Amino acid sequence: MPDTLLTSPAEALIPALYAPSLTEYSRRKTVTVSVGDVPLGSDYPIRVQSMTTVDTMDTPGSVEQCIRMIDAGCEYVRITAPSVKEAQNLENIRKELRLRGYNTPLVADIHFTPNAAELAARIVEKVRINPGNYADRKRFEHIDYTDASYAAELGRIREKFLPLVRICKEYGTAMRIGTNHGSLSDRILSRYGDTPVGMVESALEFLRICEDENYYNIVLSMKSSNPQVMVQAYRLLVQRLAEEGMKPYPLHLGVTEAGEAEDGRIKSAVGIGTLLEDGLGDTVRVSLTEEPEFEVPVCKTLIDRYTHRSATAQPIEPLTSALPHNPFQYSRRTTQEVANFGGSNVPRVIADFSHHPVTEHDDLKSIGHFYLPVPDKWRMNDLGADYIYTGATPAAFMLPNGLKEIQDYAVWQQSADQQNCFPLLTEAEYLNAGKDALHPRLTFVRISPETVSQPLLDALKQDQQVVLMGQTANTHAMPALRRLFIELVNQGITVPVVLVRGFAHASDDDLTLYAATDFGGLLVDGFGDGVMLTSTADATADDRKRYNSVDFGILQAARTRITKTEYISCPSCGRTLFDLQETTAKIRQRTDHLKGVKIGIMGCIVNGPGEMADADYGYVGIGRDKIALYRGQQVIKKSVPADRAVDDLIELIREDGRWLEPVAAEV
Repeated sequence: MPDTLLTSPAEALIPALYAPSLTEYSRRKTVTVSVGDVPLGSDYPIRVQSMTTVDTMDTPGSVEQCIRMIDAGCEYVRITAPSVKEAQNLENIRKELRLRGYNTPLVADIHFTPNAAELAARIVEKVRINPGNYADRKRFEHIDYTDASYAAELGRIREKFLPLVRICKEYGTAMRIGTNHGSLSDRILSRYGDTPVGMVESALEFLRICEDENYYNIVLSMKSSNPQVMVQAYRLLVQRLAEEGMKPYPLHLGVTEAGEAEDGRIKSAVGIGTLLEDGLGDTVRVSLTEEPEFEVPVCKTLIDRYTHRSATAQPIEPLTSALPHNPFQYSRRTTQEVANFGGSNVPRVIADFSHHPVTEHDDLKSIGHFYLPVPDKWRMNDLGADYIYTGATPAAFMLPNGLKEIQDYAVWQQSADQQNCFPLLTEAEYLNAGKDALHPRLTFVRISPETVSQPLLDALKQDQQVVLMGQTANTHAMPALRRLFIELVNQGITVPVVLVRGFAHASDDDLTLYAATDFGGLLVDGFGDGVMLTSTADATADDRKRYNSVDFGILQAARTRITKTEYISCPSCGRTLFDLQETTAKIRQRTDHLKGVKIGIMGCIVNGPGEMADADYGYVGIGRDKIALYRGQQVIKKSVPADRAVDDLIELIREDGRWLEPVAAEV
């Protein structure tokens, strides 16, 4: 083995892999799908799309919103068609857009209504059907199927689905078979469970019917509000297509019901970015509870990061054996416990103060630690960082009990309090230092995948007090760090690893999306025992507050550390029965102090009990200004007037013993 590892221009083939390469950026090769005049697939750029929020029967409003979306950069516009009348009105919308010089392909979004899909397929360039509810009605029942009875069900589905397939084939209409985690049919759930396997099989059942008819103008998607599940399902889909000898169909990527603002962007990037890193994905939609044109720049930022990735990335040594982890099922890397890192501990958050001396108590407000002069005590909120890295300038006062300090090794060696501060060493410093020259409980060592050596790896096998800080300058950062983790696992090294990334020249929005991709892509595979976004010399207290918030948001989105309320809210669409953005803001205002509670806010029954998937509570529109409240997927109250529904939701949470009275906000 060479002195330096993990760098080589070669690439090795690994059988039955879900991506073209796990070390070299390479877009997955797909068939081309014709969607009007904007073809889709690996020979074309990754396409951007979004969905209208105006009632489909409002032709002028729909047209104006379509134009705003197209002007923002939308390449496909999706419009809901919940019944035949909306499907018919797609023709009026399409005609008006064409008269005004807009030829962007339109996509009809169909749930439950095959006759609406069959009509829409004659009008627009693409139809999206959900296999979970196209031919089934969900009753949340478990059914014991024999092979014969299950085959009979597939025959029934074929009869319902074949007319649409034949119409699409005749009219040259594209189709997306879009599985949603939360709306799997009772039939799929009964046989495969609430799993990525069930999601994939749900789509394949419909895809096999299409292929039997020699219809291939198809896009596939595997959406979930849980990025872990979403990533696993897409990977498994690609693998299954190859195993069954099916065509490599293009993929539409999306995290459904991602939410709003920073949390929605982080959750979307964790899921979508992880797949884009491995060359998967041919069209993207970011599902935010905001105006649809605001989704487009987020999509573009995620996509544009890969425009020059192949040319700018440093080579990474290829994998030559099977993966040491299961990419289709979450399992955290086994690590030894070092202080409060690794083992069964949640991933830790480290705030970078190496460019900003900590001289006053208020310096720590930005990372969730608040000093109260009276009664001379510290207080920490739910986003209180666990460690600060002060580099060469130690903090000027005693830190609160909930916060520990990391110092550069040379500074730590001169520190008066070497027990309560911890040293950070370079690889060379660590290899040259004797055991007695290190902290007896916790020593940090900074490493890079490009330079890590075998002597270091050999030393780590014997050390029970080390935590690594993994950082790379490689443009292809997430795969470079993943390759490092794979090497650690293969060599039986169980030291915890903190993920370190910096984006010095990125805008605020770009930093959020980049960090969520690079950290999130590792965390969803069980890699990483902490995170640190590096700061810059010109960063302000507001910047540090945002870095801290992003770190905690990524851990929550990856489902590795829950620190705040999670909102699973759909983007508004023509089916929405109340003002979704206003309602989401109202619910958030009343409940965002409920740590770890998941609340689904759905605009209509289509995105109701099914699409909320793993929410603890649900707020679902069932009629104009009428709300149904759910506990999990069970309806508790029906037809609650909208003006009192938030109060009733809080009362439901209170009945379950999960309500806490909010405390005064920190300043």
